[in-house]
Amino acid sequence: MWKALTALATTLVLAGCAGLHELRADVSTYSQWPTERKPGTYAFERLPSQQAHPKEQQTLEDAARRAIEGAGFSPATDPKSADVTVSLGARITAYDRSPYDDPFWWHGGLFHSRFYRPYWHTGFGMSFAYPPAINYEGEVAVLIRDRRSGQPLFEARAVNDGYTASDSLLGPMFEAAMKDFPQSGANPHRVVVQTG
Repeated sequence: MWKALTALATTLVLAGCAGLHELRADVSTYSQWPTERKPGTYAFERLPSQQAHPKEQQTLEDAARRAIEGAGFSPATDPKSADVTVSLGARITAYDRSPYDDPFWWHGGLFHSRFYRPYWHTGFGMSFAYPPAINYEGEVAVLIRDRRSGQPLFEARAVNDGYTASDSLLGPMFEAAMKDFPQSGANPHRVVVQTG
């Protein structure tokens, strides 16, 4: 019995450690990519609003480069000769987590009031306050167009939420967005990518 419990505990710990190196995203893809067309050269396209913030846009492009090239594209030596243009976007939204998101809010022990922070009550006259958690929802978007005609060929969005907002998650989110290229799948669908 102890061996079985030890094996189960070990499995749970290893699964938890593996989960620390994974990013789960809800991905939506829309494709009009011609079946006979192969990925060619690409150049990033910046909207006027993105040109006004070149540093931030460069961060996005650096984060997306691995995902774009992993899908088979190669950077064009001259942007004017690229086969396709790639437009990028990203946002991160912070929001307070509702106390009702906690599965224990109804199960005795956790009390909440609009005037006080949530706190645990042990029943022995002690309580432990904790600060309200903040969640972050991140989203990245990729739009690939034929450079000559301007026709949109592939669009993808990846959405992830968690407790951290870090530029280091942008790369894995772009990888999740490009994972289906050039196909379109059920929208949205869950994609898991490695973060480290």
